[in-house]
Amino acid sequence: MTEPAATRVAARIIENVQRIIRGKPELVRQAVAGLLAEGHLLIEDVPGLGKTSLARCLARSVGGTWRRIQFTPDLLPGDITGVTVYQPGDQRFVFHPGAVFANVVVADEINRGTPKTQSALLEVMAEGQVTVDTETHPVPRPFLVVATQNPIELEGTYRLPEAQLDRFLMRLAVGYPDLESEVRVVLGDRAGETPDDLRPVVDLGALRVAIAEVRALHVEDLVVEYAVRLAAATRGHPALRFGASVRGSVALVRAGQAFAVIDGRDFVTPDDIKDVAVPVLAHRLVLTPEAELGTRSTGDIVTEVLSSTAAPLTARGR
Repeated sequence: MTEPAATRVAARIIENVQRIIRGKPELVRQAVAGLLAEGHLLIEDVPGLGKTSLARCLARSVGGTWRRIQFTPDLLPGDITGVTVYQPGDQRFVFHPGAVFANVVVADEINRGTPKTQSALLEVMAEGQVTVDTETHPVPRPFLVVATQNPIELEGTYRLPEAQLDRFLMRLAVGYPDLESEVRVVLGDRAGETPDDLRPVVDLGALRVAIAEVRALHVEDLVVEYAVRLAAATRGHPALRFGASVRGSVALVRAGQAFAVIDGRDFVTPDDIKDVAVPVLAHRLVLTPEAELGTRSTGDIVTEVLSSTAAPLTARGR
């Protein structure tokens, strides 16, 4: 088995990010997998756990351009997509690109923006372009949105619509660090270590090659069918109003390809699909009102579906 070149790209990014994000190896692995799959990431947790630091570390580890958008209630859609301004001297309208025109866009506290402003990301996240005054403008590729979000229970937030949630490849939770890792974080802060200290470890050309390699990674038909069966199993679940979309099935395979590359393999196994199932599917599911009143979460539903859906025995499985 030949180690994919993208594996070395992933290893460099992971090592760089872990200089700042300590004690969270699985979180960093998932985030880098999203980057290699060219899929948008939603990082959700309570304030102060390093959501924005993780997003900035990813952005600074990669060559190319990156922009940060701080979402607030007074942020306007044009601040994100750009606006067309009339130039009297030239007697014509000129498009001024917004903050979304970058390779990596850090959308900080995205659910503090109003629904109208949030919707400015719908087209670009799905199609890699924005349309302003009937003119379509493509954004640079690769293109990645890394959004952070506080729990919806916190004051001053707006729930993301299902259509936008579905555009995120994965939703990740940071969680509290263990004691040793938190001590290292505090010592690093005292030493003045921040994401701004990171330098790019992968240029844009190498990242494009790695993304293409991940997309072309071998996936057996049985593994694809397994991913589709997992997504389909959520659609008839009694605790759900809505199950995973077809985009969810595609995302399972894409994220599985990225996980396989990070592990140094040139093929995807059913275990790769299992590993990504919760972060890929849970945010796409909508509970029934009865289930919302209980203690079950969408992550619990995905875990239940995993246990009830038989994984295939493949020629290259583990």
